[in-house]
Amino acid sequence: MNKKRIVVTGMGLVSCFGSDINHFYQQLLAGKSGVRPIAGFPCEEFPTRFAAAVDQFNPDGYLDKKQARRVDPFICYTVVAGKRALEMGGLTGEAFDRLDKERCGILIGSGMGGMNVFYEGVETLLHKGHKRLTPFFVPYIITNMGGALLGIELGFRGPNYSISTACATANYCIAAAANHIRNGHADLMLCGGAESAINPIGLAGFVAIKALSERNEAPEQASRPWDQARDGFVMGEGAGVLLLESLESALARGAPIYAEYLGGAINCDAHHMTDPRADGLGVSSCIEEAIKDAGIDKSQINYINAHATSTPAGDLCEFQALQNVFGEGLSSIAMNATKSMIGHCLGAAGGIEAIATVMAIQTGMLHPTINSENLEPAVAGVNIVSSVAAPCQVRAALSNSFGFGGHNSSLIFAPYLSAG
Repeated sequence: MNKKRIVVTGMGLVSCFGSDINHFYQQLLAGKSGVRPIAGFPCEEFPTRFAAAVDQFNPDGYLDKKQARRVDPFICYTVVAGKRALEMGGLTGEAFDRLDKERCGILIGSGMGGMNVFYEGVETLLHKGHKRLTPFFVPYIITNMGGALLGIELGFRGPNYSISTACATANYCIAAAANHIRNGHADLMLCGGAESAINPIGLAGFVAIKALSERNEAPEQASRPWDQARDGFVMGEGAGVLLLESLESALARGAPIYAEYLGGAINCDAHHMTDPRADGLGVSSCIEEAIKDAGIDKSQINYINAHATSTPAGDLCEFQALQNVFGEGLSSIAMNATKSMIGHCLGAAGGIEAIATVMAIQTGMLHPTINSENLEPAVAGVNIVSSVAAPCQVRAALSNSFGFGGHNSSLIFAPYLSAG
């Protein structure tokens, strides 16, 4: 059966490099690190005191100032990234008004939800009592509220919900959104993830499980995918949102088309709460299913945007899975790690990395993996686009995201080729 074709017609993000897509990708191509000492709260007592935070964020023009002060930052990021994706897709003014809002949906998740509102609410409860707790406490911590408020503002009445699968959240949302379009539930979907967990309780939580790098003397060098000296991941935050649309809808309105979504897959390791399977079986099965869903031969894939968080176990488990799937062919595939520069954006990671993947397709340039100077022996010989950006005419690209609980997800994008 021929599947409905789905294309990417817009993108929006909030990141440590700002909210402009082109500037964001230029920073990546230049090998810039967005990791720096944490300035948002005192953290002198923490063993990790740096992150890739969103600084100087300004939602003006996208969110009412009073609302922006009230809501959790992850909600602000959702609304701004979603509206910017619509702008990039040409859906403003009359073009937006002509949309059938019942055929437009939103599927933007968060791994941790309103952590800032939650933290401030607990502080209020402990020090001022329950009567001083804001009535917005519950609405602003739940993971669905970013997409819900965006839907209210836009009037989109199609499918609207959130998925929360830790660091695989955004990829799960993108895959589910694509299936809504394929199944005829919507013509277009805003989809991806948002996260804002760089606060005392978020940092402390990851410190407690010893997941973070402690390279405080050189934070910009702390995220070191596949490097033998890696000592944990670096927290990041932000939002990454794709505008996915059926090809018929995109062509009918003369939309810009930046890439084609070929397919995706999700599954579960069913192995451990935080550790991936050492043999990579769950991940390799997920990648194989994504390739099957895309309807391509794996030899067509010549670029991989890896999950590559810079954790001792995770990097090699993913690499083992890639070897399981591609075998000797892996040596001819370019592979990079966006997290080496922007840290691990948790529930937003897959959305932001999907944008990096689409920009690689658009520009014909792959951003470098920085800080990976002394590779694990298993990875030696594989092109990780080390240190300097490199040209690549992407035929098909694989983007992986995995999350605590054993949640695996893989998406495949390619250049758009007209039906003719």
